[in-house]
Amino acid sequence: MTTSLTSLETILAHPRELSPHNVPIIRETLPVIGAHIDEITPVFYRTMFGNHPELLRDTFNRGNQKLGAQQRALAASIATFATLLVDGRSPVDMLARIGHKHASLGITADQYQVVHDNLFAAIVEVLGEAITPEIAAAWDEVYWIMAGVLVDFENALYAEARVEPGDVFRTAVVLGREDVTDSVTVLTLGGPDGGDLPDFRPGQYTSVGVVLPDGARQLRQYSLSAAPGSGTWRIGIRRVDAVSGGAGPCPAGEVSGWLHAHARVGTTLQVTLPFGDLVLDAAGTGSGPDAAPVVLCSAGIGITPMLGMIAHLSATDDPRRVLILHADRSPDQHVLADEVAGESSLLADAEVHTWYEHGADTTAGPGAVHHGVMDLSSVELPAGAHVFLCGPTGFLQSVRATFIEAGVPEQRIHAELFAPNDWLV
Repeated sequence: MTTSLTSLETILAHPRELSPHNVPIIRETLPVIGAHIDEITPVFYRTMFGNHPELLRDTFNRGNQKLGAQQRALAASIATFATLLVDGRSPVDMLARIGHKHASLGITADQYQVVHDNLFAAIVEVLGEAITPEIAAAWDEVYWIMAGVLVDFENALYAEARVEPGDVFRTAVVLGREDVTDSVTVLTLGGPDGGDLPDFRPGQYTSVGVVLPDGARQLRQYSLSAAPGSGTWRIGIRRVDAVSGGAGPCPAGEVSGWLHAHARVGTTLQVTLPFGDLVLDAAGTGSGPDAAPVVLCSAGIGITPMLGMIAHLSATDDPRRVLILHADRSPDQHVLADEVAGESSLLADAEVHTWYEHGADTTAGPGAVHHGVMDLSSVELPAGAHVFLCGPTGFLQSVRATFIEAGVPEQRIHAELFAPNDWLV
């Protein structure tokens, strides 16, 4: 992989401008579309999966569909893109996350037509006569501007990986398994017949596909939590158990449950080439003596890409200032803490802070331990740092705002969501 992040982001940074005639139409209808997203999206997915059941079976996350998270994601992303387009703001961050996720699923240009046809049919079904031919044409232009940028970006990612569009699926073999808690398992993967798996950038992820008992091939993305260059990958898998009541029912994770139950040494898995834009060599961080400081900030299983970055910094004797911040429920739920402590202790200039909602007084490390939720007022942020964030949606929204309030420019904040809510960050 040699294409620079800057050249990739150039594809996203300057989408074709919306026709002047359509700008006021989009401004005026954005509130209407936004107000009806929760009505439009169920109709859209019901129609699309009725016409193309293979997409739900083999590509889309059925768990997110049950929760409604992914149902809202696509239409909300288009509405957000329209807002950025008419306001003249950069869509780079949102589109980069979407493009990398699409590449990790092997999405190709022809599938954008399928989405278009079913989405616009749903909009017309829900809003009826309110969607005049003029309004439909304006939103059609928004969609194809966004789709065109994403197709170009995803094709550039495929070219960078030296594969044909969509040809990202490979075979991996489980070389090792460690059950670090009752709900988190770490797998070490290698290539078949003792071969190497493709290299990756620190912070990237792979999609793991499993064939479930009903014949569906479901894909989930897992961060690579070791330094690149060894030919092997490590992924941490938190089993998602079914939850009822509380904030709402949550179905059991199909892929995480299957991997916990069936992935053993010697098991063959389907994986994809590594993708993801939360990478340590983000544009502007630099390298060597002039490298910018980095702040690695995570919560829960979001620690996995951070561990990959820390391991890389350690393996390359990187001299830069590294501030490691992590939040978790309790010490017993803090997975990979010992590995973070071990790798960070090898760094020339590293500082570790951990926040526990419960049990902070029962542990002595790694680094400084705090009680409660993450509070950035208790740490000194290094000047000129790039901040990398990974964790649940609520955590990312809150802590990102706090970093901005602390004076970190938005362009120096890089985030990865473990949820299909790209428009929220």
